[in-house]
Amino acid sequence: MSQKLKIVTIGGGSSYTPELLEGFIKRYHELPVTELWLVDVEEGQEKLDIIHALCERMIEKAGVPMKVFKTLDRRAALQGADFVTTQLRVGQLKAREKDERIPLSHGYLGQETNGAGGLFKGLRTIPVIIDIVNDVQEICPKAWIINFTNPAGMVTEAIYRHTRFNRFIGVCNIPIGMKMFITDVLRLTPDDDLKIDLFGLNHLVFVREVWVNGQSRFDELLEGIASGTLSANSVKNITDLAFNEGLIRSLRLIPCSYLLYYFKPKEMLAIEMGEYYKGGTRAQVVQQVEYQLFELYKNPNLDVKPKELELRGGAYYSDAACEVINAIYNNKQTEHYVNTPHKGHIDNIPAEWSIEITCTLGQDGAQPTPRITHFDEQVLGLIYTIKGFEVAASEAAMSGDFNKVQLALNLSPLIHSDNDAECLAREMLLAHERWLPHFAKTIKDLKVSEGN
Repeated sequence: MSQKLKIVTIGGGSSYTPELLEGFIKRYHELPVTELWLVDVEEGQEKLDIIHALCERMIEKAGVPMKVFKTLDRRAALQGADFVTTQLRVGQLKAREKDERIPLSHGYLGQETNGAGGLFKGLRTIPVIIDIVNDVQEICPKAWIINFTNPAGMVTEAIYRHTRFNRFIGVCNIPIGMKMFITDVLRLTPDDDLKIDLFGLNHLVFVREVWVNGQSRFDELLEGIASGTLSANSVKNITDLAFNEGLIRSLRLIPCSYLLYYFKPKEMLAIEMGEYYKGGTRAQVVQQVEYQLFELYKNPNLDVKPKELELRGGAYYSDAACEVINAIYNNKQTEHYVNTPHKGHIDNIPAEWSIEITCTLGQDGAQPTPRITHFDEQVLGLIYTIKGFEVAASEAAMSGDFNKVQLALNLSPLIHSDNDAECLAREMLLAHERWLPHFAKTIKDLKVSEGN
């Protein structure tokens, strides 16, 4: 790496950026970022201006020799970049609202990373991330891309399936939240050596083992969650329901909160339908939280990340990204939980899959932990099903083909009718037309068929 450490953040006007900067500031002694470039699109100009001003105040308060820049010119920003982080939302929160409301209007779960909503977020996002990858390959091919744009698993799968770029790592805050939960419950100190064996797919991960100073502490965690005395829900945007005791004891795994969509689909749908009929969705809540955050960010006296950012629902994404960058830059060989191809490391899944797993990170990227070489058979069927959905989604995103969108929807276990899949595909393609240029011909044909 060069002495001049340049990081480019695409989606720099995001409300998460102050946390990212805070992470760089507190690690400056070992991660000496000299330039941070915040990149956004025209629709995000106002937010970018607000975030840039706050970042300048934070840097001045911290007294570190870092410069922060803002631009709408991505290619110019990428010149000489060492790391690129991606935290974008194509169509912004209004598109997320459609991802949630349209499926719910048909009686299906509306969620931004699962089912129909997750598919359409992927269809909008994957081509944009591919464009970014192409720019990086041309302009700064030695840079690492650290992605925490959702759906992170689907995006990672698409990059490794449809490009030859291999310096791409997907990051999610769910494992970090689970790690913090475990740290709190076991009352660990910074001096304790905590290792977590975590495996699966993005938003579909399980904890298999927990080691503290070389000793297993898994059974006491499992007992607490099975008996209901502990709640492992670590995210703001998912209702806190307890998994069935028999399920936890029979799995002998600790599932992440997103597994509620597959183990409790009836209950989760009932909750979301109730919110929908009352006129609210998670996207509307997030829009209000974000509005309040940016009102705080505008304050010329604010020069730190406000605590209210934790209400946003994706807290610790940025801190996780900083740790990943730090591990690569300094060749730390430390453990992290990331989305990456396993390249045959897991013996009972296809070698080309990208998965989410405990990895050792250093200057050569991510290497899955030698402690996990086999996925637990009792959850393998679900993992295969969701990976099939992810692969079909990435194919649909690249092709712009209506039938491939239908296929992806039909492969999701959250969609229960092929006729409904076709209806959802039509309605959501038309609703998101502006953000789906790959589907221009498909959408034109749909309009003709519907007489529009």
